Amino acid sequence: MSALLVTAGQGQDTRLGPLTAEAYRSFVATRAATPGGPSFLQCPSWAEVKEGWRPHFIGWGQGDGELSGAALALLRPFPGTRKFFAYLPEGPVADWSDPDIDGWLTPLLRHLRAAGAFAVRIGPSPAYRRWNAARLKALTGNGRRISDVLACEVDPLGTAVAERLRARGWRRCGGDDSGGDADAQPRLVFQVPLAGRTTDDLWDGLNQEWRRNVRKARKSGVEVVVGSAADLPDFYRLLRVTEERDGFRLGRSLAYYERQYQVLNAEEPGRMKLYLARHGGETLAAHTMITVGRRVWYQTGASADHRREVRPSNALQWRMMLDTHALGADVYDMRGVPSTLDPDDRGFGLMRWKLGTGGQVVETLGEWETPMAGTTNHTLYRAFQAYMARR
Repeated sequence: MSALLVTAGQGQDTRLGPLTAEAYRSFVATRAATPGGPSFLQCPSWAEVKEGWRPHFIGWGQGDGELSGAALALLRPFPGTRKFFAYLPEGPVADWSDPDIDGWLTPLLRHLRAAGAFAVRIGPSPAYRRWNAARLKALTGNGRRISDVLACEVDPLGTAVAERLRARGWRRCGGDDSGGDADAQPRLVFQVPLAGRTTDDLWDGLNQEWRRNVRKARKSGVEVVVGSAADLPDFYRLLRVTEERDGFRLGRSLAYYERQYQVLNAEEPGRMKLYLARHGGETLAAHTMITVGRRVWYQTGASADHRREVRPSNALQWRMMLDTHALGADVYDMRGVPSTLDPDDRGFGLMRWKLGTGGQVVETLGEWETPMAGTTNHTLYRAFQAYMARR
C-alpha cells in the first residue's frame, strides 16, 4: 500500500490510502472465497464497464500492512468544476459489524474530499429485512406493497448499521419507504438460498406452475446452452423486444454488454456467462449470469414474444440455478423485484414469476449519501440532487 494516511481507530493506527488495481484485485479475490463476499460491482473490472467514471481504489489496514477492507470508488466529474461525485456501488468491502464505524468511515470521507469529491454514495452490504415467498403470495392484494407486510426476519446488524449511519448524518436515498426507487442498484432483491440444499430440495421449492413449465420446456425440446460473445447480438435483439413488451428501457447499448462480457471474463474466465434457450433452431430467451467466488447473480433476462408456450425462460432459470448449486454458491441472487404486491400492477408479473422459485425477497440497506463539509460542496450536492430528480 502506498501514500497511506494515518488515523486513529480504537487506540491503534488505522491506515487508509490508495491501492494499485493489482493489490485491490488480490484483496477482492481473497474475500470472494468467503461467505457473503464482495459484489461484482466492487470488482476492479467493473470500473472498466462504467464509461464516464474514473476508478479510485482504496484500502484500509493496520500497522502490519494487512488489509482489513477496501473499496472501488467511481468518481464522476461535475460539469464545469474540478469536483467529483464519489460512488461506491454495493461497497465498501469492509467489516460492517465493527461498532467503531467512525474508525474507517471518517478517514474514507477525508480521503475522498481531498481527492475532490463533493458528495459520497455508498451501498452497505448487510441485509435489512426478509420475506419468504409463501408469506408474500398469501398477502397479495389491491394497492398492497411489500412494506405493508410484516417481515419474516429483521437483521439486527442491518438495523444497527442503519442507525449508525443516520446518527452520522448519512441520508438513505429516497427515504425508508421508497422501495429503493432512488437507488442506482435494486434495494429489493430476490434470492434463492442454496447452502445445505440438494437439487431435489431446489426442485421441491419450485411451485407447481414452475415445475410444470420446466417439464413442458423439456418435453417441447427446448435446449439450454452456454453461449459466447458471438451470441450477444442475439441477446440484445431479444432485450429490445423485452423492453418494448414490458414497458421499461435500460438505456444500454450492445457495445455496453460486449464490453461488460469482455472485461469481466478477462479478469476471470467464466465470470460472466450468457445462457441461451433454443427451440427449433431459434434463440427464444437469453439470460446473463455473473459469478464472484461463492456469490452468483442472474443479471439481465430477455425473451421473444412468440412461442412463449414452450417456456424457454423457466428452462433457462432452472439450468442456471442448477449450475449455481454445482459451483457451491451459497445463494442464487435473481436481483431486483418491484415493491408491489398488487396483481393489477404491471410490475407484479416479474414479482410473481420470481416468487415461484420459492426463494425470498431481501431488502438490503440500499444506498446512502452524504455531502462533504463546506458551502461549495453542499451547493453542488443540492444541484446534483435536483438533476437526479429530473431524470
